[in-house]
Amino acid sequence: MNKICLFGASGHGKVVKEVASSIDINVEVFIDDSPKHKFIHKIPVIISNEASKYEGKDLLISIGNNLIRKEVSEKLNNSFTKLIHKSAIVSSTANILKGTVVMAGVIINADTQIGKHTIINTNAIIEHDCKIEDYVHVSPNATITGNVIIGEGTHIGAGAIILPNISIGKWVTIGAGSVVLDNVPDFATVVGNPARIIKYNKDE
Repeated sequence: MNKICLFGASGHGKVVKEVASSIDINVEVFIDDSPKHKFIHKIPVIISNEASKYEGKDLLISIGNNLIRKEVSEKLNNSFTKLIHKSAIVSSTANILKGTVVMAGVIINADTQIGKHTIINTNAIIEHDCKIEDYVHVSPNATITGNVIIGEGTHIGAGAIILPNISIGKWVTIGAGSVVLDNVPDFATVVGNPARIIKYNKDE
């Protein structure tokens, strides 16, 4: 594989393109439902209803929103790939599923499991024996310490810290800079140090 397609022509897509470039993979085309540009970094951008000729090709969804990324993944007939930046340090015992992107400066330690279509953003640290499920976004400089479980669709804000042995539910939002000391239920939004629930994203 030396060419891929990216679905999502936004700022996040630009960063994903640079992850691909770091390991000598060329982006052939950006695909978007509502493209705002004809080119990004000299790469053509096409509308999704004109993308049939790229069906079956290796693709990564370069959309930062977890829910939209899930919805797009469920309607595409492509072979999803994963991208890991050249500068990332990933344990040989870690398992990373397809559709996931690992950005520059990330550290992923021993026996960690990372699900599909997940984003591990710039300089994030994922310690040993963590389980991160599908469609999660771990933002820049977040630290996930050992034996943490993070449920589907959860967003960990920039610079947040999750202490060891914590379980975080699905579709949770952890505010930037928060320090999570206790388990967090599904759909909760938590902020602060120590992190406290301020609302729920939907009825549980």
